[in-house]
Amino acid sequence: MTSKTRREFTEEFKREAVLLLESSGRPLMQVAREFGIEPSMLRNWRARGHGPAGLAAGQGGTGKVTLPASPEQAEIRQLRKELERAQMERDILRKAIGIFSGPPR
Repeated sequence: MTSKTRREFTEEFKREAVLLLESSGRPLMQVAREFGIEPSMLRNWRARGHGPAGLAAGQGGTGKVTLPASPEQAEIRQLRKELERAQMERDILRKAIGIFSGPPR
């Protein structure tokens, strides 16, 4: 019998996963798959307030209220969001090209 070791995730990893889930509009299952975690873990992290709304309310899990992000971090977050949107648009266009370039029916 093999025993599984329990994986530990940093608070930053949890926040990033929940932030991506909330900002992207993508299904929870898809975001969990991208991060290589079980959907129930992501669901629990969101419920426990690991996202930006939970941090603003002081529910970051440690009982501390975090300071606002530095301008560099805010810019990185914005650029990641823009990149994600551009990738999503690219994927949609690829699918549309595949549909319209197929043989006529």
